[in-house]
Amino acid sequence: MPRRNTRSHNRSKTKNFRDALPFFAEEKRSRFLEGIVNVDYKDSELLKKFTTEQGKVLPGRICGTSSKQQRQIKKAVRRARVVGLMR
Repeated sequence: MPRRNTRSHNRSKTKNFRDALPFFAEEKRSRFLEGIVNVDYKDSELLKKFTTEQGKVLPGRICGTSSKQQRQIKKAVRRARVVGLMR
C-alpha cells in the first residue's frame, strides 16, 4: 500500500496553513509609519529615522517597511538631499 502524502492533506484542512505551522514569523510592521499614507520629503525628522548616521537608507528588513514604503522612503530621502534638507 503506497504511503499517502500527509503534508498536503493537512494543509487543505486548515484555512491558512501559515497559522498551523510554527516557523512562520509574524508579519513585520513599521513602527515609524503607522498612520502615514505617503512619505513626504519635507518631513526630515521622519526620514532621519530611516537613515544611518552616515546618511545611508536602512534596509526594509531592519526597519520593517514593505517594499512599497521602502521605495517611497528612498525617493523622499533622495529629494531631501537634493533640496538640502538632509545630508
